[in-house]
Amino acid sequence: MASGHLSIDEFLTRLNSLFESPRVAAHGSVFLTQKRLSPPDLPSGATDIPLPPSSPFPDLHPPHPLPVLIRATNGKSKEKKKDKIKISTVVQADELEGFFVKYAEVWKAGMSGLKKRDRSGRKKGKAKKKGVGPGEGQKVKEETKVKEEKKG
Repeated sequence: MASGHLSIDEFLTRLNSLFESPRVAAHGSVFLTQKRLSPPDLPSGATDIPLPPSSPFPDLHPPHPLPVLIRATNGKSKEKKKDKIKISTVVQADELEGFFVKYAEVWKAGMSGLKKRDRSGRKKGKAKKKGVGPGEGQKVKEETKVKEEKKG
């Protein structure tokens, strides 16, 4: 499966173009995920790892730094599966800092093209709620009647 991963530079280039597609279409999504890869010497699903006495969770303190898998997709549904774009790369632990600097630049550039959220309808709804309700109006009328009766 490692052969399906892109190089870091190619991944960032394709990620940039993936961010461009929702801008051109005026709608769409880009999903980004990151996860630490399991140690390569263990088969997937292996649980018989000897626990060090100081830690109940061996994966919190691995013997050597683990690589990170970065994935991106445009999130097309099953009906549009042929249009779905999936890209991924594996970043080694010693390359992480440099990768995340470049990744953040691409990510920020992609976010700048998004439309600002329309909140105009939300404010109108709150203004209606602040009005005097039917029960409160009756209270005011009753208090006025009581005051007039005391005067007269």
